[in-house]
Amino acid sequence: MPRYEFRCRTCGDTFEVNRPMAESSAPASCPAGHDDTVKLLSAVAVGGTKSTPAPSAGGGGGGGCCGGGCCG
Repeated sequence: MPRYEFRCRTCGDTFEVNRPMAESSAPASCPAGHDDTVKLLSAVAVGGTKSTPAPSAGGGGGGGCCGGGCCG
């Protein structure tokens, strides 16, 4: 189940709520009981260990302006 982060405008606390995506924009009360909260935008980190090398310019494979020969 997705986790959404909220911040209380009254006391400034940040808290998380687990709820279905269909209820993602529903209001949430802070743990101290305040109702004036705002949903925060969460950054999603996607990690991995494999890296893909960048294509070399002018290397004889088509596509793109400088990779395909339109540059003089």
